[in-house]
Amino acid sequence: MSHNGRVSERRYVITFGCPDRTGIVARVSSFLADAGGWIVEAAYHTDLDTGWFFTRQEVRADSLAFGVDELRARFAEVAASLSAESNWRVEDTAERRRVVILVSKEGHCLYDLLGRVASGELDVDVRAVIGNHESLAGITRAHGIPFHHVPFPPGEKAEAFAELRKLVDEHDPHAVVLARFMQILPPELCEAWSGRAVNIHHSFLPSFVGARPYHQAHRRGVKLIGATCHYVTADLDAGPIIEQDVIRVDHGDSVPDLVRKGRDIEKVTLARGLRWHLEGRVLVHGNRTVVF
Repeated sequence: MSHNGRVSERRYVITFGCPDRTGIVARVSSFLADAGGWIVEAAYHTDLDTGWFFTRQEVRADSLAFGVDELRARFAEVAASLSAESNWRVEDTAERRRVVILVSKEGHCLYDLLGRVASGELDVDVRAVIGNHESLAGITRAHGIPFHHVPFPPGEKAEAFAELRKLVDEHDPHAVVLARFMQILPPELCEAWSGRAVNIHHSFLPSFVGARPYHQAHRRGVKLIGATCHYVTADLDAGPIIEQDVIRVDHGDSVPDLVRKGRDIEKVTLARGLRWHLEGRVLVHGNRTVVF
């Protein structure tokens, strides 16, 4: 996996959150040092409001005499001693991240992601693109990626979502990317894909939630429009925020101008947020994130 454009050697990435107290850093550092672990990147944060501690550690895989499964087994004891419970992960950068992309008719986010994958900038395995229209089948297949059409006729959405879930789950993806999918996931899917479903919303949340945010923004006469990459939850456009960005607009911009300018922000915000998610840089605590 690459970070900031550089290709790195194989690493194990440890992330966790736990109640803050003295000695956490020493406990983790001692554990890794005793195992011969060579730490190449480390980040820490304490949330003073909640009294919660977060960290992310990258360790050179070749510095350990055992593999990732053994590391997970050994670290489980450390996590338990720190009351990290289920809030910890050990990931292997040698495992290519599997991604499934959900789309509708608008293709700018899909084009951007496929271009980044094709150029090697985003080293992920896009297993499939699933669309509720067939508009983007051609560009998907041109990149050698399977495209599945799942229509969403009125009155049959439950069946459509069941088919969608089947197609997604067979790939066990690290990320389900809603690249302007324009369908609201039902609560059971939000739960099943919790922490993996990544959405791009075309406004600077929490402003202009829901449909046609550029029209809402134009009516309000805003001077900045933005985009928000966030995790999907059952609360519409209210999941933990991974990344946001903005661009200036003015009174002379029409709604089509806002849409055109906004697309550029949507693309980079989604790509950035997705990369951080796949690199294990995003830790969720409640409805907030820590991004290392």
